[in-house]
Amino acid sequence: MKQRLYIPLAIVFLTSCGGSKKVVKAPMEKDLKVVNIDTIPRVIEVIKDTIVEVVVEGVPEIKEEVERIPETVEIFNHSIWNTLLQEHVSPQGIVNYEGFRQQKGVLREYISSLGVQMPSENWTQEDKLAYWMNAYNAMTVDLILRNLPLESIKDIDKPWNQRLWKLGNKWYNLDEIEHQILRKMNDPRIHFGINCASFSCPPILNEAFTSQTVDTQLEALAKRFINDTKRNIISEDLIQISKIFNWFAKDFKTDGNLIDFLNKYSDTPINKKARKSYKDYDWSLNN
Repeated sequence: MKQRLYIPLAIVFLTSCGGSKKVVKAPMEKDLKVVNIDTIPRVIEVIKDTIVEVVVEGVPEIKEEVERIPETVEIFNHSIWNTLLQEHVSPQGIVNYEGFRQQKGVLREYISSLGVQMPSENWTQEDKLAYWMNAYNAMTVDLILRNLPLESIKDIDKPWNQRLWKLGNKWYNLDEIEHQILRKMNDPRIHFGINCASFSCPPILNEAFTSQTVDTQLEALAKRFINDTKRNIISEDLIQISKIFNWFAKDFKTDGNLIDFLNKYSDTPINKKARKSYKDYDWSLNN
C-alpha cells in the first residue's frame, strides 16, 4: 500500500534502522539526498523550499512518521508570494505597484507555479482557500501591472472577465475564481481576503495565506474591515456599511441574518432592528 506525503524535499534514499537503503520515488534524481530515518522529522522541519510529492512505498519503518506530518506541512509553497507582499504592501494594505512592476517576472513565476500544482480532492478546505485567495490577489496585482498607468481598476475594459492566466490546462479570469470557486466554498470571510485593487475593498493582507494560518487570518481581516470607520460606520441603531454586504448579501446569511454576522466582529453591538444604508464605493487604486 502506498502512503502519499507532501514534503519540501526530494528524498530518494532513506537509511533504515537496519542499515539498508529503501527507495522513495521522487521526480528529480539529480537532487538525491541520503538521510537517516531518525532525522526525518528534523529534515522536514528545517527545509521549506520547493514542495514535491514523494511516494513512500514499502518502508514500514517510517510509516508512523509519515502519518504525523501532513497536519504540519503545507501542500503548496506560497513563499514567493509572501515575500512580494511583505516587500510591496504596507500593513495598512497600501500597494506599491511600481515595486511590483520591478519584480513582475517573479510575480509571474509564482502565478505559473500555481498552474503546476493545482488543488485536488485530497486537499483540505484550508489548503484550497489559501491557494485560490492567493491566486486571486496575485492575478489582480498582475492585471494592474499589465495596464499601468491607471487610476482605477475600472479604467480597464472588463477587468474581471479577462482570461489572462493559465492554470493547468485552463485559462482563468478573476470572475470565475471569485464566483465559481471561492464563493461556493461557503465561507463569507473570503470577501475580506480577496482584493479588487480599490480603496473601498478590504485592504489586501501583506502576507500570503497558508493552510495553517488562513482561518486566523480571515477572522482578523473580518474584524479589521467591519470596524474600519473609513469603510463602515456602525452604531447601535444605525449602520452605514460597505456595498460588499449588499452585493453578496446571501453569503452573509448562512448562519442568521446580516446583523447577526456583523455582530460576530463588530466592537459596537448592533440592535436587531438597526437601520442600514450602504456607503458609496471608492474605486480609486489602492496605492
